[in-house]
Amino acid sequence: MNNDTDAMRSINTLLQGEYMAIESFNNFISRLEDGNVKNTFQDIQKQHRGNVDILATYIQNAGGQPDENLGIKGIMGDIKLNLDLSSQSDAKEVIKKAIEGETKGVNMAEKVLRGKLDDKSRKLAGEILENDRESIEKLKNLLL
Repeated sequence: MNNDTDAMRSINTLLQGEYMAIESFNNFISRLEDGNVKNTFQDIQKQHRGNVDILATYIQNAGGQPDENLGIKGIMGDIKLNLDLSSQSDAKEVIKKAIEGETKGVNMAEKVLRGKLDDKSRKLAGEILENDRESIEKLKNLLL
């Protein structure tokens, strides 16, 4: 990546999205009572944590510095999520909100993929995108 600022910025955008997902899943998990649903949410959260490790290491190895804060966008998203979900949210409502959030993450990753990336960064972004798509499928299966 040779410290290409556009590519570095794009990968850092993905990293911020992963941090936002982890925070959202903390919120979701705290509202769930069903053990199987909670386990699925915890597995998806672990996948997001793994994505954070991969992205942060990649950025560091490329000579950059990972942006490890949520930023105002993430903080506002967290507030909105808390307002959208009542304290007595049922599991289906939480699952639907999680699908909505994951879908936004996929859309963001697709946008990053369309940006200025070198081949190695593009491959990494594609892997993150695929992980997030798999998470959406896991969540959709909970609604069946």
